[in-house]
Amino acid sequence: MKRSVAHLVIMCFIVSFTNGETKTVRSNSDGSEAWGYAEVRPKAHMFWWHYKSPYRVEDPSKPWPIILWLQGGPGASGVGIGNFQEVGPLDTFLKPRNSTWLKKADLLFVDSPVGSGYSFVEEKNLYVKSDEEAAKDLTTLLQQLFDKNKSLNQSPLFIVAESYGGKIAVKLGLSVFDSVQSGKLKLHLGGVILGDSWISPEDFVLSWGPLLNYVSRLDYKGLDLSNSLAEKIKKQIKNGKFMEATETWMELESMISSNSNSVDFYNFLLDSGMDPLSLTTSEEISRKENRILKKYSRYLNDLTSLSDVDEGDLDTLMNGVIKKKLKIIPKDLVWGNNSSDVFTAMEADFMRPTTEDVDELLAKGIDVTIYNGQLDVICSTSGTEAWVHKLKWEGLKEFKNMKREALYCGNDRATRGFTKSYKNLHFYWILGAGHFVPVDEPCVALKMVGEITKSPPKL
Repeated sequence: MKRSVAHLVIMCFIVSFTNGETKTVRSNSDGSEAWGYAEVRPKAHMFWWHYKSPYRVEDPSKPWPIILWLQGGPGASGVGIGNFQEVGPLDTFLKPRNSTWLKKADLLFVDSPVGSGYSFVEEKNLYVKSDEEAAKDLTTLLQQLFDKNKSLNQSPLFIVAESYGGKIAVKLGLSVFDSVQSGKLKLHLGGVILGDSWISPEDFVLSWGPLLNYVSRLDYKGLDLSNSLAEKIKKQIKNGKFMEATETWMELESMISSNSNSVDFYNFLLDSGMDPLSLTTSEEISRKENRILKKYSRYLNDLTSLSDVDEGDLDTLMNGVIKKKLKIIPKDLVWGNNSSDVFTAMEADFMRPTTEDVDELLAKGIDVTIYNGQLDVICSTSGTEAWVHKLKWEGLKEFKNMKREALYCGNDRATRGFTKSYKNLHFYWILGAGHFVPVDEPCVALKMVGEITKSPPKL
């Protein structure tokens, strides 16, 4: 199947494995890291990488949180993209990232579903075919990592997902909840965080034409064509024809690209190929550079002395320096930032909505946070609001009637976004950001994560 330009872009600790899988550890102190493989099913190997924050605060009243980062795709690499291009300690030039989410939590990156990034299967029929199967594998991973490790299972785990990863995250949230309730998993679920997430494909495709017409990237002819294909997708989804809906989705994307002079589906202010995620996501390090370098010295190790980093190219980095550092990646495995094999295996589930699962999370009392970038197309804010307003959750009416609060960064009083919360539903509107909120608006994204995880302040 031809890969679409908008395949959605869609986490690690010291632990002993009993299934023969490999793990590597760097130091036991704050700022340590560990990584390894977990055999989540026979011949299906999931790679994980955990960073223990150098900002960690030991406060029994407010335990230091852990963020499990799920990338999109399906088939994109959280160990690569989320780690080096979005929220990890280092950027693709192996320079410290000022806006790393390690300032608010430990970070646990995984390459999921198996077949993504450094994860692999020994036989191709072992790829997962549904979000539910992907969530089951992740639950198995969490059981192996958390159950026998008190420093992990006593900290709240926040499942943070971007793009298609959101569909898997809601399934994982329910799976974790059930596994904890039944005693099969020892951890405290802090909440599920959905960033620009592909929860309701129908609502998103219906939003594309009106949004792009309103911002002048489509004319009325393009709007009519977009609406016509979106309605076709809506009907296909209603009739359970999800494979056909995926094919029509591709047709719709192609039509929009042709009629908008290749608008970037991740940011409507840009043309395709101009997305900021392809650029370095590091912030300029000024007078704080020495202090930051010291904090991340354990992560840097001897990486910066190696010379095969090609101008921040992620593929070169992951298949070169990082693969050498990790030492346990199979020699014949080539890291890729999105696996077409994984996407193809999950094609029948791609357009299936998971709105009802969000309702179930809320009904169980699990905290659900939604954040969305103002400039995103693929998972537009208007599409996200549309599926949220369809929820059957008992608090929805009160949530909709609440007034939003403005978001700022530091002493800057420019409005960076808005937020509102009612009971266990929270929504963040992030201004000036596209699909990749932590890249486009790192300051407000970091502030948001601190509010969600309730990270104890550094003393």
